[in-house]
Amino acid sequence: MQQISPLDKDFLAWAIGTDSKTPEQAAELAILRRENVEKPAIYVGTGTCGLGAGAGYTLSAVKRFVEKNNIDAEIVEVGCVGLCVVEPIVDVQLPGKNRISFKQMTEDKVDSVLSAIFNGEVIQDSVMGQYRTTNLEPWSNTLFIDEHPFFAPQTRWVLANCGKINPVRLEEYIAHGGYAALRKVLQGMSPLDVCNEVELSGLRGRGGGGFPTGKKWKFAHGTEDKHRYLVCNADEGDPGAFMDRAVIEGDPHRLLEGMAIAAFAIGAQKAYIYIRAEYPLAIERLKHAIAEAKANNLLGNNILGTDFSLEMVIKMGAGAFVCGEETALIHSIEGKRGMPRPRPPFPAVRGLFGHPTIINNVETLANIPAILSNGANWFNVVGTAGSKGTKVFALSGKVANTGLVEVAMGTKLRQVIFEIGGGIAKGKAYKAVQIGGPSGGCIPESHLDIEIDYESLKTVGAMMGSGGLVVMDEDNCMVDVAKFFMDFIQRESCGKCIPCREGTRRMLEILNRITRSDKNETERQTLERFQSIIHLEQLAKVIRDTSLCGLGQTAPNPVLSTLRWFRHEYEAHVYERDCPAKACTELIHYEIDSDKCRGCTLCAKGCPAGAIVGTVKNPHHIVVDKCIGCGACMDTCRFDAIKKV
Repeated sequence: MQQISPLDKDFLAWAIGTDSKTPEQAAELAILRRENVEKPAIYVGTGTCGLGAGAGYTLSAVKRFVEKNNIDAEIVEVGCVGLCVVEPIVDVQLPGKNRISFKQMTEDKVDSVLSAIFNGEVIQDSVMGQYRTTNLEPWSNTLFIDEHPFFAPQTRWVLANCGKINPVRLEEYIAHGGYAALRKVLQGMSPLDVCNEVELSGLRGRGGGGFPTGKKWKFAHGTEDKHRYLVCNADEGDPGAFMDRAVIEGDPHRLLEGMAIAAFAIGAQKAYIYIRAEYPLAIERLKHAIAEAKANNLLGNNILGTDFSLEMVIKMGAGAFVCGEETALIHSIEGKRGMPRPRPPFPAVRGLFGHPTIINNVETLANIPAILSNGANWFNVVGTAGSKGTKVFALSGKVANTGLVEVAMGTKLRQVIFEIGGGIAKGKAYKAVQIGGPSGGCIPESHLDIEIDYESLKTVGAMMGSGGLVVMDEDNCMVDVAKFFMDFIQRESCGKCIPCREGTRRMLEILNRITRSDKNETERQTLERFQSIIHLEQLAKVIRDTSLCGLGQTAPNPVLSTLRWFRHEYEAHVYERDCPAKACTELIHYEIDSDKCRGCTLCAKGCPAGAIVGTVKNPHHIVVDKCIGCGACMDTCRFDAIKKV
């Protein structure tokens, strides 16, 4: 990691200390906010999603273009702006002109798009939109970003800076109001004042439980033990969830400021960020941000000249799903095996190393600076009666616009999927959305108009969870979906309690039985198959009621919710040995349309089981008893003559 140089102390003093700025200071902040630029700036989205789409090659192509054309331009790496489906994303800002964003900027498009923009022209097919300003010249015939169907319905508070600022430059975060809340807290509020303000805001934990944050902080604040800890849970183990990673990669100082305020409120002098080792870029950005904050007296001893000190430690986890549960997470930080323990006592009373500990996730803590800057009333006017503020979701699956979405609590699920998400990809029909990860549930089309808040989702057998939204279409089998999540949960069980360890294994066995072909099945196995399905729902309820921790208690949710809304698919699998979605391999049969088959023999040559018979230039036939349902024939056929039945 590069050596961090402290910022000018005078800059820190006026940038985060007062709203009153001289004209010269205001001009300096405007430059740091990129409200205008002195020379061309090119921004490349190099978050994990962008790099996965080839942003590394794009960045190299941008550097080559600038060098080849002898252009004096600043090249800035930024995080993910949210619309992951159109990565790589490249923004260009010319002096006096609005910042304009280009989508799907693969390496081969860089020269043509940049050549045009530097000549005052815009290749419209590549444009995502331009950022709105009040004092710069807009690009003609170009959509504004805030009018884009993906961004227009959103309320971006936590994600406000992601994809816009340089995440490894502290000055830019400060120019956008960063660390002003921390100064306000340290110089004018007591710890109890901070707890009260957060409680009044209505902020609830964004990690899944939804417990009131301010109330939780007060538990630790009120303990007699003065040795307290703060822990940020950035483990994020749910399949399809990537909100925390994107926030850290794109705006790490927002998390650090929120943690510093939280630590002050509960009286902690040491804080841990528990993050999975599979997030190397996020870890790198965190290390850099912590070093920057320390160098500028925003972390460490006597922060901003007060008697408050805070040590920040990064603890990397090994990717165990169970370590998302707070007591298992505590054991992992202590160097023990990550296994939950019974509660009470709750961590706020006796947690890390036996001392009071507050655990919040990334999104919860990232909300704190804005709440303390703008006040509780600013935050709680948005949302529903019991769920205030906004919620960040990772939208993925069979939806047109995958990416990060931040909406006000109370927004209808239909709007998130069909307006922001652009509807189901490839014109398919919607079937369900899995919300809350493996511990959540599936929501059918009949409940798409439900409002997103903690209480409403529970009425349909789902939960908010950390914020994963996995959309499924007509080609998804809900029994297969339940089997996928049950397999994940069973493998990730810590094994401490019998209901979770053995119960999830039995449930997975049942799901495997009902998606299995009857080939080579004995009479006893057939009997077991019919008997086991009778007990599936009962077994799920026993696991839910008797497991030790929250993960075990919610483990049966994928089965319970799919049984509730898609029981007919289970019945088809059990009684008819048929998968209506044609997704369960062993229950699929293939058929050749004799009118379309040209007898080219490619399917027969590619069949690994030798199940296709026929002569050259004559229709072929599939021997059902030999077919293993691999689908190789369908992939090989050039005449669309093979279909699933």
